[in-house]
Amino acid sequence: MVWATRQASGREVFGWAMFDFANQAYTLLIVTVIYGDLFTRVIVGDSTDDYRLGNLLWSTALALSYLAVVVTAPPCGAIMDYAAAKKRFLFVSYIVTVAATAALYWVEPGFAVLGVLLIALSNYAYSMGETFVAGFLPDIAGPGEMGRVSGLGWSLGYIGGLCATAFAVVVLGEVSAENFERIRWVGPFAAAFFLVCAIPTFLWLRERGTPQPRPSGTGYAGIGLRRVARTLRGLGELRDLARFLVSLLLAMAGLYVIIAYAFIYGAQVIGWDESVRTLMFIVTQITAALGALSFGLVQDRWGAKRTYLTTLLIWIVAILLIWATPPLTAWINRLSGSDWQAQHLFLLAGAAAGLALGSCQSAGRTLVGLLSPPQRAAELFGFWGLSIKLAGAFGLVGVGLLQAWVGLQGAILFCALFFAAAFVVALAVDESRGRASVAGTTNEI
Repeated sequence: MVWATRQASGREVFGWAMFDFANQAYTLLIVTVIYGDLFTRVIVGDSTDDYRLGNLLWSTALALSYLAVVVTAPPCGAIMDYAAAKKRFLFVSYIVTVAATAALYWVEPGFAVLGVLLIALSNYAYSMGETFVAGFLPDIAGPGEMGRVSGLGWSLGYIGGLCATAFAVVVLGEVSAENFERIRWVGPFAAAFFLVCAIPTFLWLRERGTPQPRPSGTGYAGIGLRRVARTLRGLGELRDLARFLVSLLLAMAGLYVIIAYAFIYGAQVIGWDESVRTLMFIVTQITAALGALSFGLVQDRWGAKRTYLTTLLIWIVAILLIWATPPLTAWINRLSGSDWQAQHLFLLAGAAAGLALGSCQSAGRTLVGLLSPPQRAAELFGFWGLSIKLAGAFGLVGVGLLQAWVGLQGAILFCALFFAAAFVVALAVDESRGRASVAGTTNEI
């Protein structure tokens, strides 16, 4: 098959990538598009307070799950490496995500506490699974193949999210109290989509590690914590990976803000109508898939660092377009005598953002894989998970405070500084030196 590598068959690579396809149903249906709106406006309600309590509880649930990932992802990754248990850990995260997401059906109006608990649990399990599956990348693809394999996963993810969301919107209808008995099925539907579509992952993905004997009197939790402590003490031998994780934290801070605020920006600043809102969703999903796939194919020749830097530049341009859409539309209309609407020009900015969205995340995952010793890949991808979840909290809090001061349009422009800072930090990463240092690392407890 075309996606086969020197280390894995095309079927195994496809099975690995299908996990990205499957889990996007959770990301879009639960976190981004439907359930967040359902929870804040219908389950918690209270429109007289501008849904402040619902927004607070929703943010709290997500923050708790991200904090749990930050604390547990690296030691869990270290245990997985030591015990050759990547597939078992991935399966547990998958089952917990499916069960907790399906249980959202029973969260009715007024059951806010149950909703917070299930969202925190499901998002934690989903996030851990995202980290665990990334740890397989060095197992199934060599240094010259990781780019296209990672790009395949991200591109299938955006296609999966588009399919799941389109079906849910058409079949389940709008988010409203009147439609609650139908829209409440979004949890079971997202769970079923994830459950079925991830089956190829567990049928075809192989566990390649060799479990090491556990020393007498030492538990796996102790082994995991000890290995993480050793990694933190020995960051000097992986200094290029450490620098890249700092760059990735900055880039993901900007990315999380755009994901969280893009549609709010469209409503509040651009003033788009429902048809353009729907078209924007489709445009960004398609361009993100194309960006991940196309950049994945070229980055094995360009180099992962060069590809990553290119995506950061695209992000800066996209954010400038987002910020400048209203005045740029007015300028074009004065110059040409036309009657363009800002919402239509905003679609171009969305296409640029979508192109950068998939390719940036794909290149970032590839670089972590290239700069991580294979025998410690799950542990170091745990630090990758830690970085991106810290980025989400840092970016969202920072821009949330900034928009209260300068407004949403000015706050969005601040994201360009995140990507610019990420670019500067990444310039100090030496990909060749980092890949050479991988061979000199050890695998002791």
